[in-house]
Amino acid sequence: MRHRQNTTKLGRTSQHRDSMLANLVGSLIRHERVRTTVSRAKAARPVAEKLVTLGKKGSLHHRRQAFSALHESDLVHKLFAEIAPRFKDRSGGYTRILKLGYRQGDAAPVALLEWVVRPAPVVETVEEPAKGKSTKPAKASKPEKKK
Repeated sequence: MRHRQNTTKLGRTSQHRDSMLANLVGSLIRHERVRTTVSRAKAARPVAEKLVTLGKKGSLHHRRQAFSALHESDLVHKLFAEIAPRFKDRSGGYTRILKLGYRQGDAAPVALLEWVVRPAPVVETVEEPAKGKSTKPAKASKPEKKK
């Protein structure tokens, strides 16, 4: 029985596990979603949610605590400037885990770890050409040959 065992070891030493989870959460902050195994996603979820809570508090002390977990200042800036403000009215449950199936090579269960609130995709508008004008580029005239 696993009474009072709070940490999933993931087959790694504690330092390796902490580094792996920090890198996984850093990739989640950078790319907004990460494809990984289900057990890693379940282990990374509390780390990511605690960092969002630090980002919502927003003081210098909390910024330094986030930096000690992530080790990259650009990730800390994105966490505090873009991700944490999205969840200002939410009191928890910032991530979701979507199960995708099984990996081809070793049949490990794979999941998608992503933020619950994601920014809307940017749609670029394309201007339509005016009627009656050709859409093909004009041909360049050939240079004349000298005799």
